[in-house]
Amino acid sequence: MSEYASDFGGLPPQTRLLTDRAHFTTAYAVIPKGVLRDIVTSNLPHWHDTRAWIIARPMTGFAETFSQYLMEVAPGGGSAYPEPDEGAEGVLFVVKGAVSLRLGEATHNLEPGGYAYLPPGMKWTLENEADTPALFHWIRKRYEAVEGIDLPEAFVTREQDIAPIAMPDTEGRWATTRFVEPGDMRHDMHVNIVTLEPGGTIPFAETHVMEHGLFVLTGKAVYHLNQDWVEVEAGDFMWLRAFCPQACYAGGPGQFRYLLYKDVNRHPKLTLG
Repeated sequence: MSEYASDFGGLPPQTRLLTDRAHFTTAYAVIPKGVLRDIVTSNLPHWHDTRAWIIARPMTGFAETFSQYLMEVAPGGGSAYPEPDEGAEGVLFVVKGAVSLRLGEATHNLEPGGYAYLPPGMKWTLENEADTPALFHWIRKRYEAVEGIDLPEAFVTREQDIAPIAMPDTEGRWATTRFVEPGDMRHDMHVNIVTLEPGGTIPFAETHVMEHGLFVLTGKAVYHLNQDWVEVEAGDFMWLRAFCPQACYAGGPGQFRYLLYKDVNRHPKLTLG
C-alpha cells in the first residue's frame, strides 16, 4: 500500500507562477495540495502545538452537512478537550506519524491507516507522544438522531485490517474499503476509502443526493465534475454538492485512492436552514 499524502505547508518561491488548479463553483470545489500552505492554517481552542487546515465547513453555497480538517500535531501537542459540540460525531484517519487516542478508560495508538469513529457526546483526548509530527484527517458532522434507533458506538480499527469490496462488474478495478456496514441505520454518515486501479473508471456520471468530500490519498486521476474535466492528484481535496454529476478515470501508474465522506441513511430535511 502506498504512503498517504502528507507533505503540506511551507511557501512557494517568489518566482513561481500564480496559475494553479484551485477551482470554486456552486456545484463543486477543488482545493489542490499546493493551497495547503502555512499561512492558511487555523488554531483551535483547547488544542496546543497543533494547527489545522480547514478544508470544508458548513456555509451557504459550499459544504452543508460536514466539516473536514487536516490536523498537524507537533510532538507533545494535542487536546484534552478536542470536541466543543456535544451533538457532533467524528471520524479520525491518520496519514502520518502516530497519535494516542483515549476513549473512556481505553487508550489506542493510531498510526498511518488508523481509523476511529467518535459518536456524539463521546469524551476523548488526543496527544502526540512521539518525536515527530502527526497528521490526521478529522471529519465532523452534526449527528441526526432518530427515535427508536440507538446511537452508534465508538470504534477503532485500521484500514490495513479491512478487505476492500469490489464494485459489481468492475473486475476489481474499482473497490471500496467500508468501515461501517451500509445497512447499519445507526450511522448517518460514511467515511470510506475508494480505490481505483490504473485505467479503472467510474463509468457513468453519478448524480445523487449524497454530499461528498473527497481527499486524494494516493495517485492521480481526471475527474468529471458538472461537465468539467479536472486533474487531481495525491493531496488534493474535492467538495461535491448534492446532485453534482461526477465520474472519474484513474490515470496511473499507481492506484488512485481517496478518503470519501457522504451523508446517508436519513430523510432529507424539508426546510432549509
